[in-house]
Amino acid sequence: MHPLSALADTATPDMAEMWRVIQAQQAEIDRLRGELVGTRAQAVETRETLETTVQHVEAVADAVETSSASGGDGWWNKTSLGGYGELHYEGGAKDQIDFHRFVLFVGHEFTDNIRFHSEIELEHAIAGNGKVGEFELEQAYLEMDVGKNAQVFGGVSLIPVGIINETHEPPTFYGVERNAVEKNIIPATWWEGGIGARGNIGNTGFSWDAMFSSGLNLNANNGYKIRSGRNKVGKAEFNSQAYSARLGYSGILGISLAASIYYQPDVTQGVGDTITGGDVSATLFTVSADTRFNGFGLRALYSHWNLDGADVNLTGRDKQSGFYLEPSYKFSLPMGDLLPDAQFGVFYRYSDWDNNAGLNNQSGQHRNVFGANFWPIEDIVFKIDYISESKESGGPTKNSVNLGLGYQF
Repeated sequence: MHPLSALADTATPDMAEMWRVIQAQQAEIDRLRGELVGTRAQAVETRETLETTVQHVEAVADAVETSSASGGDGWWNKTSLGGYGELHYEGGAKDQIDFHRFVLFVGHEFTDNIRFHSEIELEHAIAGNGKVGEFELEQAYLEMDVGKNAQVFGGVSLIPVGIINETHEPPTFYGVERNAVEKNIIPATWWEGGIGARGNIGNTGFSWDAMFSSGLNLNANNGYKIRSGRNKVGKAEFNSQAYSARLGYSGILGISLAASIYYQPDVTQGVGDTITGGDVSATLFTVSADTRFNGFGLRALYSHWNLDGADVNLTGRDKQSGFYLEPSYKFSLPMGDLLPDAQFGVFYRYSDWDNNAGLNNQSGQHRNVFGANFWPIEDIVFKIDYISESKESGGPTKNSVNLGLGYQF
């Protein structure tokens, strides 16, 4: 037999062998098909997962980009900080230096029309048992806009009276110390706990304030001296509440006028006077003007208390009143590129007040203050003044030269 014929005979499979080969190939095809289907499903799942991941990454990237550009929408973007402080040197008999006030403001906007305001104050640098200073919460209230021209508020807030009770940052007034009338008669700074409302009367230039709050706590023990009756909303007596209102006008540029009234049915907070045990009512009336024109300024204020009670009448403190006049002149004093916005101002203030005006026995006090302010920038001030103070009844005159520096931000 030819060798090739023999090889062909041995290489040709029979039908059974071919069937086994076909079945094996089909099984392999089925296996590969299954793997392909699984691979495709896995690929689809992987693609979907990848797309989701990409979307998340893009969202995070957008958020980071927005945050970098505008501060984001976190609470920190709606919270504001501020404050002021003042260091004093008082000459004359006192001859002392004092970091009189260190104040921090914290505010927060919950929404476009609801916000929070607060003010924390450390007086005289150190507070605690037996220390000279105090650590106080001066303001902490919520405020909500009601329409375009009015707000309502509730919490610890300043009484709407006088000029400096609500605006008393050092760069905003002349003199190292605040004026004696608003300190001893009004008495600034004066805050209470309660609710209130305020707003503007259209475009007329008129504004209004109203407040229902806690009130003073005066009696024979503190001599019915107004400043001694501030409760400062620290577990304060709430037997007799107070009502405050103010009408203001600022419709002419550079002119601010105001009149306010405060009424409290019983400043003894239910204790009564020592003679009849009856209530001692109190009414405060205040008018003020704050004008500025071409560098010239004039502040004027008159404030008068009327207390009605048997024992307070005997002390002469049934009437307590005072006024002051403060002309000033402020001008630019640029110092090259170093201090291009520097300003300088001079002033004179005459104050007259009496916490025993009901006696008509020359118990009043007079104070003359001459001084100057220097503002290297708008929010920083250096001050110097000379004070001459005397009693209406005579006696030695108190004289002192005082220095101060203050800031606000």
